[in-house]
Amino acid sequence: MPRSQQPVSTIEPIPQRDEGLGLSQLFGVLARSWRWIVLPTVAAGIGAIVFVQVVPPRYTGEAKILLESRDASFARTAQERGEQPLAIDEQAVASQVQVVMSRDIAREAIRRLKLVGNAEFDPEVDGIGPVQRVLMMIGLTKNPMERAPEDRVLETYFDRLLVYPAGKSRILTVEFRSRDPELAAKAANTIAELYIASLESAKVDTARYASTWLGGNIDTLRTRVSEAEAKVETFRARNGLISGGGGTTSQPLGTQQLSELSTQLSQARTVKADLTSRAKLIREMIKDGRAFEIPDVANNEVIRRTVEQRITLRGQLALESRTLMPAHPRIKELTAQIGDLDAQIKATADRVVRTMENDARIAEARVDSLNAAVDAQREVVSKGNSSEVQLRALEREAKAQRDQLESYLSRYREASARDAESAAPADARVVSRAVVPQVPSFPKKLPIVALALVMAMLLSSGGVAARHLLRDPGDTRRRTGPDDRATEPTPFTFPEASVALSRSGPAASLYEAPLTARVAVPMTTVPASAAELAPIPVREETAEEAARSPVSSYDLQALIHLLRERIGRNGGSILVAETDTAADRQLAAILAEALAAGGRVLIVDVNGPASPSDDAGLTDLVAGEAAFLDVIRSVASVRRLHAIPRGFVDCNILTDEPEALAIALDALAQSYDWVVYRLGEALSQEAQDLLEAMAGRMNAIVIASDKSPEDPELVSLHGLAERAGAGTILVAGEQTESEGAAVGKPGSGLRLSAA
Repeated sequence: MPRSQQPVSTIEPIPQRDEGLGLSQLFGVLARSWRWIVLPTVAAGIGAIVFVQVVPPRYTGEAKILLESRDASFARTAQERGEQPLAIDEQAVASQVQVVMSRDIAREAIRRLKLVGNAEFDPEVDGIGPVQRVLMMIGLTKNPMERAPEDRVLETYFDRLLVYPAGKSRILTVEFRSRDPELAAKAANTIAELYIASLESAKVDTARYASTWLGGNIDTLRTRVSEAEAKVETFRARNGLISGGGGTTSQPLGTQQLSELSTQLSQARTVKADLTSRAKLIREMIKDGRAFEIPDVANNEVIRRTVEQRITLRGQLALESRTLMPAHPRIKELTAQIGDLDAQIKATADRVVRTMENDARIAEARVDSLNAAVDAQREVVSKGNSSEVQLRALEREAKAQRDQLESYLSRYREASARDAESAAPADARVVSRAVVPQVPSFPKKLPIVALALVMAMLLSSGGVAARHLLRDPGDTRRRTGPDDRATEPTPFTFPEASVALSRSGPAASLYEAPLTARVAVPMTTVPASAAELAPIPVREETAEEAARSPVSSYDLQALIHLLRERIGRNGGSILVAETDTAADRQLAAILAEALAAGGRVLIVDVNGPASPSDDAGLTDLVAGEAAFLDVIRSVASVRRLHAIPRGFVDCNILTDEPEALAIALDALAQSYDWVVYRLGEALSQEAQDLLEAMAGRMNAIVIASDKSPEDPELVSLHGLAERAGAGTILVAGEQTESEGAAVGKPGSGLRLSAA
């Protein structure tokens, strides 16, 4: 039978769980089950329309309150005016929400709004029903009429009241719902007014309590202050600790006297030292003949006239000395007069010195007397220190009592000023009063109907999808259309035609041509002849099974079983090096399709035809010109099989960028269960360079060749793969007729042999 007309053999799929629904499958399931979606959606829409028409409308009145400090500056104390008012934080706003919803305000609002007896709020306005009477008789519930009228309405009141802060602001929103729009607006305004009135009342009560308490304690404190001050004065008089002077610092008299004596003693010592030093200096100047240079001598009126006469006589002496001899009587007379004047100046200077020395002795005597007075006063002061300590303790106690009294008086005046009505405004005000609403807040007819339709459609769609996903995976029956006809699942087949990709282009060449090859298993050493390859026994086929296809399904399963044994059942990376590219089908494509029955598989073309510029592949990924999502394509005819074409960048990039290539290979190995790399024209130098660059990252290398095991090129290729670090090396070749007869099968099948 010609190869193109031979029937396609089938392989039963490996049992597996359904991974879920894709987007296209989900739309298909929903389209087939449209009745289960449309009917519930229409029913929900009709029910929503009936609901919004039957339910009585409710209106919402809304009032807004601003929380802020409203104390006027003139009503605050000096200390309070210097301080910044406390900020109203989120906790304070939340606390005020609870105040608005307090029971006290609720009872007062119920009384003002006259909700007792209103059929909307008072459940007992129509009397007690028979069921409730029976429950009351058997003791399961209490008689509601025994409660206060306001308490019967509280539950409904709180159900219709909503208080919340507007965002992160200090504005409280008060909403009240009722069937009567006027009652809704009036209730919101009444609750806001009652809340502000409660804040004002709380402030007035606080000020009133403070003034009452302070007024009762001020009289007692005044008596205690008077007694403390009297004790201070009595103790001071008894112990002679009378303070003198009216200065700001009141000191005992003895201490003041000691201070004054100390000051006088210091002054006397200064005067004594000054006079002694001046007298000593004048005597030295007199010895040097410079008495008239002494300031105290020169300033004397008598000495001044004497000095003037001396100057005049010395001038006459100088004038006469030009014509008269020293022995002349006139010269002697002038000389004698000058000598007398010098003696007078010296005598005057001596008197000045003696006067200063006398003053110095007087100052010394004063210093001695002051020293004695200071010592005596010091003894007096030391004796009064113990009494002064007790006096200071009494003074501190009296001062503390006085300060407390003054503080109480100041606070009493402030509290009395705030005790009056409306003296302290509430820290809140209404910024928006409720108006009578014209549009009901419930029900919103259009949104409710739309929401019911959307929710019904989503729930029914989810139910249809869940029913499909939760169906027993062992059930072989599958609904395929509106008529619910059951068909058997189609077994996995190897198509003879090329496998179509999700995108057209040269990538389809990965799956062109059926396979005419044989499969041989790893050679740990390079065989010398074909005799060294011993066949691996597999299950025999009948002649009819072998005639269906040149590819034996049992041999292919044996190859997959061998790969799982060598590299693990969890999958790995496989490089298929094909030497005969003219075969009808390529081994890499068939192996990838078979592995896809048991996991996610990716087939990668390493050195196939170049892709067009708009169809990126492996070389573009390694070159960094494309991302993973740009190069991975889905295979439409095979589920869970993806493909990556070669790319339009030259293959030399794979050997020039080993690090980028290693990163790409590792990423693909982590993303898929099996990765099958197809290396065409494996005997070319370019393919061998690529094999050497990729072998270290492969779990197994399968060499697909029609050549004899003794062929030097095949042996060289096997050795290259072994030297490159490949873990497992398999050789696939065509099975001869003699090999087929050895296992009881005709030729043109697959040969499985191991070294």
